[in-house]
Amino acid sequence: MDEIDLYKPIKTYFERHGYVVKSEIKNCDVVAIKGDETPIIIEMKLNFSLALLMQGIDRQLISEFVYLAFPVKKGKYHQKLVKDAIKICRRLGLGLLTIRLTPTEFVRVHCEPGLVKVNKSKERSKVLLDEFNKVLGDPNVGGQVGKSIMTAYRQDAICIAKAIISGEEGKPSVLVNSLGILNSGSILNKNYYGWFYKIKYGLYGVTTKGKYELNNLNVNKLKD
Repeated sequence: MDEIDLYKPIKTYFERHGYVVKSEIKNCDVVAIKGDETPIIIEMKLNFSLALLMQGIDRQLISEFVYLAFPVKKGKYHQKLVKDAIKICRRLGLGLLTIRLTPTEFVRVHCEPGLVKVNKSKERSKVLLDEFNKVLGDPNVGGQVGKSIMTAYRQDAICIAKAIISGEEGKPSVLVNSLGILNSGSILNKNYYGWFYKIKYGLYGVTTKGKYELNNLNVNKLKD
């Protein structure tokens, strides 16, 4: 498949909607015009890419009606790619088309050109700020993943485990008072890291796994 294979279905689609369509006009892949309306520009690539996005952004200097187009493919990866492409295009005010060549030619419009207002999630912003303020120091390195990430929750669990190992009574109420960690009971009960075990109702100890992992913990991960 070549880029030129995408032109015919795009031309047919816009002509059916009353546009006059021409290709390769002043470096624009496809231009569609209806009467005195603002020109529509369509930029094509065989894959959704940064190069395609940059082409679309450049064409917005000519017209506010710019579409990006690429061929549709099978598979979950491509389905996710299309979803991501829709989000990006909407944020940038670009339209998005996908083209199917077989068994019959088909053009699908996923989103129209035009900037959209982004509604910020107050709840997600609050969660981010809370975590930022709760994490002690800067214990992580950007790019790391998984359970190795030092979260505020993990820091609290470490403080609780250290306190119990040092002789503090493993009761939630005692730990709340001594450490100031208000969710001590939840951390002990949920036992996300497998560091605690229940001795009896309302009393917890530290497991062998917990002691081992604390002994091997990078001291820079927690700043007292």
